[in-house]
Amino acid sequence: MSTVNPNGPSESNTVVRPRRRRQRVVLLGVAILSVSGFFFFQRQGGRTGGETKQGRGQSQQAPRAVPITVATAQKGDIGEYVNALGYVTPVYTVTVRSRVDGELLKVNYKEGEIVRQGTVLAEIDPRLFQAQLLQAQGQYDRDKALLDEAYIDLARFREAYARNAIPKQTLDIQQATVHEDEGTLKIDEGQIQNARVNLQYCTITSPITGRVGLRLLDPGNIVHAADANGLAVITQLQPITVVFSVAEDYLAKIESQLRLGKRLPVDALDRAQLNKLGSGVVTAIDNQIDATTGTVRIRATFGNEGNALFPNQFVNAHLLIDTQHGVTLVPTAAIQRNGDAAFVYVIGPDNVAKVRNVTIGISHEDVTAVDGVNPGEVVATEGFDKLQDGAKVTVQQGNGSNQAQQNNGEQNQNNGSGQQSNGQQNGTQGGQQNGTQQPPAQQGNQPNQPNNQQNSPQSGQRGGGRGPGGQR
Repeated sequence: MSTVNPNGPSESNTVVRPRRRRQRVVLLGVAILSVSGFFFFQRQGGRTGGETKQGRGQSQQAPRAVPITVATAQKGDIGEYVNALGYVTPVYTVTVRSRVDGELLKVNYKEGEIVRQGTVLAEIDPRLFQAQLLQAQGQYDRDKALLDEAYIDLARFREAYARNAIPKQTLDIQQATVHEDEGTLKIDEGQIQNARVNLQYCTITSPITGRVGLRLLDPGNIVHAADANGLAVITQLQPITVVFSVAEDYLAKIESQLRLGKRLPVDALDRAQLNKLGSGVVTAIDNQIDATTGTVRIRATFGNEGNALFPNQFVNAHLLIDTQHGVTLVPTAAIQRNGDAAFVYVIGPDNVAKVRNVTIGISHEDVTAVDGVNPGEVVATEGFDKLQDGAKVTVQQGNGSNQAQQNNGEQNQNNGSGQQSNGQQNGTQGGQQNGTQQPPAQQGNQPNQPNNQQNSPQSGQRGGGRGPGGQR
């Protein structure tokens, strides 16, 4: 028999039922949130994928143009130069020394001045040499008198011998005496000339025209003919020469030009190769090649009218060997190289870059002669990082643009100026309608807005969908 609880259900059953109900509600809420989240993220992913595909499609349809600078190939002449480091050497360098011993009385030159040939530089005490000249002249006069007496005796002995008054031996002795006195007289004449030369040596003159150096001796010093330093050093500055060395590979071409009678010009530049110091011509080539360096020395002569070239100065010599006429010239920066060949990017009228292989010729400074490009064609000079064959480009004004390229773009510049004037008028009118006045800098930027609205279909949407782009 079952016993029925008169007090109703037990306390444990009453507690379990509310707990089960709460669990069912929680599970149902979690399921609803999971389903809602799944559909939400699925929808958002579809939108993101659509926008990504749309952006990729737009990027593929309208690739961004590569900004570059350009230059126009020109037809002209270019020289084949050989650059070498040389030094200035004077044609004549003279160390003036004393030819006699004596006291230095005067120094007539100023340090560093230009002296002419024959200019008196210094004077030595001449009194000793004046006395020697006087003594030699006195000796000459005495011996001259003895010779005259010998001539008289010889004439007398000849008469006596004709009358057989004296023997032949006496006449011969007198004849020998005359010859002896004649020799003595010549010695006296030589001593006189020597004394006169020594007296002239007391006045020291400049043997050449040039610049005198710093003074080596002061007045009052005793100078000697055996002194090593001398009195002064004179260097000829006009003309002057430059000696430089070139590789033996150029020797045959240089000699062939000289055999044809051509004067090979040489330019001398300073150490930084910014200032031209003078122009000269090749005058001599050394007779042998230096086996250790494989070079040959060449001497060029310069007029040096402005005295810009200084002895022992280091200069950069530019030797012009030959000149090519009527070749195509492009900037050296436009030439690119890969593992196979050299090439340039030729920009067509549609602003599309095309790769074209070229053959490089002579280069001088920032210009190179090439084969494979026609004069008048436009080549890229800067902006090669993202430039490829067939890429769309936009030309920027830079150092690479030359006058010919600017002439090709005159029509585009004129169109741009017209758009700018129209944009200024529209900007002024818009400023008046809004009750504000735009500054000139803002007015200059207004012409770009109509072009952007016409080219971009989304410009109207950004402006609230009321512009022409929004209608489209």
